[in-house]
Amino acid sequence: MTVYAVTIFLSAFLLFQVQPLIAKIILPWFGGSAAVWAAALLFFQLVLLAGYAYSHALIRYAKPKAQMFVHAGLLSLSCLLLPILPSPSWKPSEAGDPTMRILLLLAATVGLPYFLLSSTSPLLQAWYVRRSGTGMPYRLFALSNFGSMLALISFPFLVEPRLTSRQQAITWSLGYIFFALLCVAAAWRSREGSARHAREKKSPAPRIADLILWIALAACASTLLVSITNHLSQNVAPIPLLWVIPLALYLLTFIFAFESDRIYRRWWVIPLAIPAIGAMAYMIWVSSGNLDIKWMIPGYCLGLFLCCMMCHGELARRRPAADHLTIFYLMVSLGGALGGIFVALIAPRVFKDYLELPIGLAAAAVLAAVVLWNVEIPRIGIWPLRFTMVIAAVMISAYMIRMQRDENQGYRLVARNFYGVLRVTDEKADGYDDRKLLHGTINHGEELLAEKMRYIPISYYGEDSGVGRAIRAAQGRGGPVRVGVIGLGAGVLSTYGRAGDYYRIYELNPLVPRIAETEFFYYPHSPADKAILLGDARLTLERQPPQNFDVLAVDAFSSDAIPIHLLTREAIALYLKHLQPEGILALHISNRYLDLEPVCARAAQDFSLTAKVVDDDGETADYMSASTWVLLTRRASWFDTISFRGADIHPAAAPKSFREWTDDYSNVFQILKFK
Repeated sequence: MTVYAVTIFLSAFLLFQVQPLIAKIILPWFGGSAAVWAAALLFFQLVLLAGYAYSHALIRYAKPKAQMFVHAGLLSLSCLLLPILPSPSWKPSEAGDPTMRILLLLAATVGLPYFLLSSTSPLLQAWYVRRSGTGMPYRLFALSNFGSMLALISFPFLVEPRLTSRQQAITWSLGYIFFALLCVAAAWRSREGSARHAREKKSPAPRIADLILWIALAACASTLLVSITNHLSQNVAPIPLLWVIPLALYLLTFIFAFESDRIYRRWWVIPLAIPAIGAMAYMIWVSSGNLDIKWMIPGYCLGLFLCCMMCHGELARRRPAADHLTIFYLMVSLGGALGGIFVALIAPRVFKDYLELPIGLAAAAVLAAVVLWNVEIPRIGIWPLRFTMVIAAVMISAYMIRMQRDENQGYRLVARNFYGVLRVTDEKADGYDDRKLLHGTINHGEELLAEKMRYIPISYYGEDSGVGRAIRAAQGRGGPVRVGVIGLGAGVLSTYGRAGDYYRIYELNPLVPRIAETEFFYYPHSPADKAILLGDARLTLERQPPQNFDVLAVDAFSSDAIPIHLLTREAIALYLKHLQPEGILALHISNRYLDLEPVCARAAQDFSLTAKVVDDDGETADYMSASTWVLLTRRASWFDTISFRGADIHPAAAPKSFREWTDDYSNVFQILKFK
């Protein structure tokens, strides 16, 4: 079994090592959005399905020697496509939904190698059964998932901090060549079948009901995996760490379920899974979705583990005999792909809100009732358990329906696309009415509705905020000023624009300009020479000649997560190229979960800039919000001007051991706020 086991383990390791590797490389090309990982995960699930279908067809319809020649030929061809470095020509040149571009990019870059890696586990298990004449080799499936989980865990902690993206891609490609040689050796050893196995009587084929239940269980687990990962990435940060932890737990449940029949027990898993489903449903809406990170991440991860343990444990209980293992794996991968399609393709185009997570939780509760439908409790019978599970499923579903209905009442506008959910709401407060733009759970700008007050910059952008003081300082020199803004939001910063001023606003999400121009007064009213440039700010700035901005403000949050690629050394160098020599770079770092001050401080040290943190408590009026901005400049005397008089200012600081962020390196774990 050694050759088969080593080949399967290595294939699984490479299969899941390449997922965060390639996704992190392309993440900045598509705006750093959390949805990039969802699109990438969809690609991997679809290709996994294709790989399982290929292995099933090859085993069923090709003779042993033909299987060897076909697979060895494809492996040789795939090696010619290495290394797996995506071409920069795939960078988008215009704004819009990039899902198809991401799928095509991944197909061109890693498509064939990933396809062959995906087919390895079921194919080699079938070869092993044929050659050895043994029974079910499902422990090889557990070994495969162990290799996958090890790859995911090692990436953020061992690989990402030590190797650049190019080094990772080349090292992975060398590992793939070694895998291909092992796989050819396994194919050669399997070119003849076992005479004893050929004489064995075939087991009955699975029923249609079995196939449907396999698909449903796998689809439910996949839906929860992708939707929970989306939720965490959207509200904390779109980083490999928050990609791989849920995926590693997902794979861990496969290992537990298929390694031994003694681990998964209904008596402990399902009684824990049902309360976990209810707890996750509660966390979606509690505190308006702004749950503390020390509860949110562990809570969702534990809930995902228990739900996937139930789904995968029931799959393991219902696995067929060895001669039907390829159709079993095919149905499991089909369910996984359907879950990914639902979250990444269907939900953003059909729903106006994030309904995929509540739907996944409701489906898990229903499936729990289905799998226990015929389970009889000794001395009690079958109906008490049926009644309990149905009531639990109904109550959880009813709670989520009611909370979702209450959540969406009273909004002027709700819209959704690839980049997330946007809402516009009017609210009444003591002494004033205002209108807010919400992205996810975060306020992205608001405006007072009273005609005499509607052009006052409020929330995080008031005159006492860091960016407000920076713009007023630039205006204080006299003459027109040139201002760049990364992130439009409600357009609040455009209200600082005067006749003759030059404003260029860079916005990734094509829904935002339409909302800022039709639902708010700031941008339409500004008399400045202004324009909104759609697309990722870094890609747009790279194509532009130097803009000589007096102030460049970076305020590109997606919900509460700022795209990492907008804070790296390469990004700061690009911003400085577009600033005049004495200009001010204003970075908005107000955040519930991340302490971004050390990132800014280390970048300032590298470029010999003065970096000051400007805190505004927002207490000058009820409609102001507390904010934290870091201002970077070559001219320290800015902070002695009248615009900064009375400000709460201190130098930005970073520990001596803090490593500068680059496009090849970032470590979000060390800046997480756990209090």
